[in-house]
Amino acid sequence: MAVMDLVGQRPLVIFSKSNCCICYSIKQLFYGFGANPAIYELDQLQNGKQLERELVALGRQPSVPAVFIGGKLVGGSNEIMSLQVKGELKSELLRARAIHIWN
Repeated sequence: MAVMDLVGQRPLVIFSKSNCCICYSIKQLFYGFGANPAIYELDQLQNGKQLERELVALGRQPSVPAVFIGGKLVGGSNEIMSLQVKGELKSELLRARAIHIWN
């Protein structure tokens, strides 16, 4: 499957590498919101190299983490942390139905 095919299947999709500490931190941030993202570990997938090339073609450099919310490429760790600091990440997740209730 291609990147955009995978992205269309869930409201929150993260392309990651299992040995990337930044990727780990981003995943933990989303788990803290109660989200259940689809996570694709590129270093553990048979077609991981192809997916990584597609992410680079979409403008991701470095390729991971690459976070898609509601089918839209939001970006990597800088963009996600910027949304979090501005208090906008929660509303993006709610809008995409990646989380349902937030107190």
